[in-house]
Amino acid sequence: MLTAHGATHPGRVRQVNEDTFLTDAPNGIFIVADGMGGHNAGEVASALAVDTIRKFVARTLHESEFTWPFGVDPALSYHANWLLTAMKLANRRVCRASETREDYTGMGTTIVSAVIIDGTMTYSSVGDSRIYSIRDGAVEQLTEDDSWVATLAAGNPAMDRGTLGSHPMRHVLTKVIGAREDTEIHVAERTLQDGDRMLLCSDGLHDSINDRTIADILSAEPDISTGADRLVQTALELGGQDNITAVLIRYATGAAHP
Repeated sequence: MLTAHGATHPGRVRQVNEDTFLTDAPNGIFIVADGMGGHNAGEVASALAVDTIRKFVARTLHESEFTWPFGVDPALSYHANWLLTAMKLANRRVCRASETREDYTGMGTTIVSAVIIDGTMTYSSVGDSRIYSIRDGAVEQLTEDDSWVATLAAGNPAMDRGTLGSHPMRHVLTKVIGAREDTEIHVAERTLQDGDRMLLCSDGLHDSINDRTIADILSAEPDISTGADRLVQTALELGGQDNITAVLIRYATGAAHP
């Protein structure tokens, strides 16, 4: 069984919350999107992306035959192709919407999405929102950031991460949903174990609290709702200025966990 809870806050500076999230435990669909763009267009971009994925997944969830508008990658599983198609549809919708109004020009959104079916989590990402796995008290980042800092760090493993963390270009993204008609989208799968927890979050959360703090909070708060709320509240207490969103999921194979 799946249990999930989402929490969000505009942060200490922003007047508008441009994050959008979805928790649909009965269908196993979970999404966090962090919008960007002038004149509050980021809020529009994230909402459009989440809505597009939600509708596509819900419409095709129990269908064995439907149109694959972007073709099929034979190297990927059925569900990986399925989620990748949903993400590409979201990208196309946001990209085209950005051309309909002057104040939508340049809008886009980061996004992480996960679909959990029969004990397998298929997940996808664009941008610097993240998915973490929490297993046996250990926190593991499953997604890779599409950011200037991540690209620089990958090419220079010896570079001091503390320096990168304060670099003025640390928030520059190399990929987002909606920036162009064709963008690279990461997709992967993970077999879940009983008691696994997954955290989907925007950068407002992971920029404010580190992996060790996430592990400490979730070890102290086994309840999904309380844990997600505590993560957001802790980010605020540590000065979280950006929009902050956390979606926390628990997977159980038998009796419900606390």
